[in-house]
Parts: sequence; structure tokens; C-alpha cells
Amino acid sequence: MDTEATAADTSATDSSPAGGSRWFYGCSIAVIALFTLVVLGAAALTEFEKGLDGDGQLEQAGPSGSVSRPLAPGMTARYEDGLWITVSLPQKDDHGVYSLTVTFENDTEEELLLGEEAFPDTLDMEPGESGQDYVPGYDVNWLNRDESASVLAPPLPEGEERTVPVRLKPARTGAPVTLELTPPHAGYRETTHFQVLLG
Repeated sequence: MDTEATAADTSATDSSPAGGSRWFYGCSIAVIALFTLVVLGAAALTEFEKGLDGDGQLEQAGPSGSVSRPLAPGMTARYEDGLWITVSLPQKDDHGVYSLTVTFENDTEEELLLGEEAFPDTLDMEPGESGQDYVPGYDVNWLNRDESASVLAPPLPEGEERTVPVRLKPARTGAPVTLELTPPHAGYRETTHFQVLLG
């Protein structure tokens, strides 16, 4: 009888550490699964939120690209649907003409019609600071408007980019100009403002 009791005690003692290990591994797996569900839930909530306000919204840190908080040359406007727009720094030539580029990068998973006639305001220019009323002496001539429009005209395939040249001649050095970009969208797309100093 004593031998059987001792054997039973020994087997109970031997199985105890294995039971503790199983409990530890089970809890670890449950914690990992819970963490994964939280991360996936947060990602799904973010995508749902984007879907509510539309793919044509800007999403970025820093200046928003709005009239009151325009972007500067060298910065990139990022739309939620994957369209990125970058305006280069202006370069001055010997004749007082400033050249810059506007680059459209299409990661929207669809072809974009940037220069379609129904959307003539994809790329526009206004003399003066963003949101400012007309100021005499800030006149700026867009020398290659037709060329810019023809570069925009062909469809922009998914995964490709297009660089549009812009040549501006201000009435005086140091004149500010605002580039307004409103790429077409099936629903609605925010206008991005870039403020450029020509001088």
C-alpha cells in the first residue's frame, strides 16, 4: 500500500512541471493572438475611417496643403488613394525665367486622367501668396501653359509617374506664386496649394 501511494505521489510530482509549461505556453499564445487581433482591428478601423472621408483627402504631417497652410517647393502632397504630387524648387535662367516641375506619382491602383478636358484645373497658377487678394507688382506670366497641358493630357498608368514642366516669368524678382493642384477624382479630391517664391 505504501509503495503504491509513493508511486502515485511521484507521478503527480513529475507531471506538475509539464502542466506548468503547458499553461505558460498557452498563455503566451493567447497574448500573441490578442495582440495580433488588436493590431489588425486598428488597421481595419483606419481603413474604414479613410473610406468615410473619401480617397481624395490629403494625409500628411506638417503643412496640410490648404489655402492657409500651403506646401513649399520640395515637399510632397500625399492623397489617401496613393497619388503623390511633388513640386520642385524653382531654377532661374539668365532671362529672369523660373523653371520648376510638378511630378505626379500614381500608386492609386488605377489609371488617372489628369489632363482630361472635363477637368481643366488640374494644374493652375495664381500670382501672390496663397489665399491673398491680388497685389500690384506680383504679376506672373506662365510661359508654357500649353506645353504643360499637353504633358498632362495622356492617361497616367498605375505605378508610373509624370513630370510636368512649368516656366514662369514674374514682373519682379521675389514675387510669390501659388500653384493650385486639383487632380481629377471620381468623387471629390482636395486642392493642394504650393507656395513658391520666385527669387
